[in-house]
Amino acid sequence: MRPEDLVHFCAPGRLIIGCGARRELPALLERLGYRRGVVVTDSYFVNNTPWVRELVDASRALGIRYFVFDGGEPDPTTTLCNEATASVLRALDGQMPDHVIALGGGSNIDLAKALCLTLPRGRPVQDFIGDLAGCKPLPLIALPTTSGTGSEATPGAILLDPDNATKVAVMDNALRPLLALVDPEFTYTCPPRVTADAGIDALTHAIESFVTLDSALYERGSCVDPGYSGRSSLTMMFARESMRLCAAWLERAYTRGDDTQARIGMSYASIYAALSYGSAGLNAGHGIAYAIAGQTHKSHGSTNAVILPYVIDALRDVRFPELLEVARIFGITEPDGYAAVRRLPVELRALVARLGIPTDLRSFGIEEASRDALLRDALGVARLAKAFPVADIAAAYEGIIDNAWRGSLAGDHELSIV
Repeated sequence: MRPEDLVHFCAPGRLIIGCGARRELPALLERLGYRRGVVVTDSYFVNNTPWVRELVDASRALGIRYFVFDGGEPDPTTTLCNEATASVLRALDGQMPDHVIALGGGSNIDLAKALCLTLPRGRPVQDFIGDLAGCKPLPLIALPTTSGTGSEATPGAILLDPDNATKVAVMDNALRPLLALVDPEFTYTCPPRVTADAGIDALTHAIESFVTLDSALYERGSCVDPGYSGRSSLTMMFARESMRLCAAWLERAYTRGDDTQARIGMSYASIYAALSYGSAGLNAGHGIAYAIAGQTHKSHGSTNAVILPYVIDALRDVRFPELLEVARIFGITEPDGYAAVRRLPVELRALVARLGIPTDLRSFGIEEASRDALLRDALGVARLAKAFPVADIAAAYEGIIDNAWRGSLAGDHELSIV
């Protein structure tokens, strides 16, 4: 706790965590007075799980009706959102829903957030990028089926703009879900690749928010209700617990998908990371990852994973006490603290490799000639760049990208001479 802190901590209006908790949802919705909703999901959950049908049937018995939109896609685009808006409004035939339910990973939840804005007025989602323009979104209930994105606790919807192949954010605290229901049973059948991508995303959220810019230094402009506002003792508390759980359960959930304890542990890790970064914000890791995704079109979790060790390596001096704490969480026991901090990125890179993800940008598909464009695009995500706690942000980004392309970490030298 520091006297100069200015803490803006925002979370879902309600948070429910528990195995089987989804079965209580219809009764809760009835208590809250809802009668007509839209379920935003994708064809996999409609055709391969009982969850959508169970929700619709149990709700109907209580007088709550749903239209199911099952056109969700990975990395939803602004075009998909606008097409979904028109499709849902035609199906509803003038009967406006009083809430929206999102079932799926971060992509479905982000699409649902955007639809909460576009459905009431039938306007394109582009109208809300940067400013909600006074629009009050529909209430959102988020049911995450992966342990990683944390979209169920954050103020933003991330969409791909196909016109320029970049990701855009619709951002406001009004977009935080009214209710986030985390049922670990949703994740029990999550395939290994998705488990790894989601899990490393959760770990990245926790570590980045743990070392990001302090709340006293965070640039808020004149906004009195910021979506993100820098780290504080409160956000760091959630990040610590998330990292502890990731260290214990992430790899095990990936290699032993039938281990329910590992699945439960990662469900908690994911929501705790979201409660941290959902107020503290993120920085270079995600900023560079967005640029990597623009060139490679690979998954968000993998693009985070490939750059994470090199971002942490760049902070080994400016965030030494925090990274020493992270090193100890990951079982690095060298008595020399500086040696432990230099080894941490090496261990994180090894974890990324064990999760089946390339560990340098060259192996990930980034051409050497594309590095300048990658740097430019990463720095263009100004919100994240400004939160990176270094004196020369551009130079730090350039060094991170260079090291990540070569696969070089400061700790490699120490290990080579042992």
